[in-house]
Amino acid sequence: MIKRLLANRTSVVCLFVLLVVSLMGAFAPFLAPHDPNLADVINSLMPMSLEYPLGTDHLGRCIYSRLLFGIRTTLYYSLLTMVVTAFVGALIGILSGYCRGKVDALIQRACEVMLSFPYEIIVLSIVGMMGPGITNIIVANFIAKLAWYVRIVRSSVISFNHQNYILYSRTVKTPQRFIFAKHIAPNIAAEVMILATLDLGWIILSISTLSFLGLGVQPPTPEWGAMLSDAKEVLFSHPEQMIIPGVAIMLVVACANLLGDSLRDMFDPRAEKNPC
Repeated sequence: MIKRLLANRTSVVCLFVLLVVSLMGAFAPFLAPHDPNLADVINSLMPMSLEYPLGTDHLGRCIYSRLLFGIRTTLYYSLLTMVVTAFVGALIGILSGYCRGKVDALIQRACEVMLSFPYEIIVLSIVGMMGPGITNIIVANFIAKLAWYVRIVRSSVISFNHQNYILYSRTVKTPQRFIFAKHIAPNIAAEVMILATLDLGWIILSISTLSFLGLGVQPPTPEWGAMLSDAKEVLFSHPEQMIIPGVAIMLVVACANLLGDSLRDMFDPRAEKNPC
């Protein structure tokens, strides 16, 4: 699996970019030249220089420092949301697809209710009821995306239930825990990983969009969407202040989507059967 991943140039480049960005966020206190929340109105809207690599915003805060610390908010919370949603969704999907019966029917009716609403409407509704804040954004994205994982994993589990090795394991009274761990989980791992990687870009956009609208991360916490919101006040006089966080969001989302597409091309068996 790792060899196939490294053999794909697109996946390697995207992984490298995401890894570099993640490391920059982890070492932000050492890389940032200034306190990201330190306001200095005397030095507001300063151009790029050695002291301020990307200039300063309308409050005199270092844009480069805020961009680095914004990785922790934008990317790290998106990764946390993705991992939790994929893990919980996979567990419920396995339970639904393997047990069937009333349990499966109950779970599927709940999923159908959730999938009947657009993703953005669910997120905005939950955040609107719970109020702004990064915790509420994570909860909203978790609820909005959970049903997708449950349905996809359930479909995979049902298809694998009819495989000969699964039927044989049941015939010889193999423990359910062993069947889950050795047969079902490895088969759906690649599919869940592909879906989670593709969802990462959507979650980043969701967090950034809600922060841009004032419903997400609250000031003065640095976040790329919030930086876009601050920069819109000086869009025509200093457009670079909006371009910088915008390019950062675009780069990370593009890498996540391209990585997900590459993983799907490599590990999706249907793609191998239908190369066209």
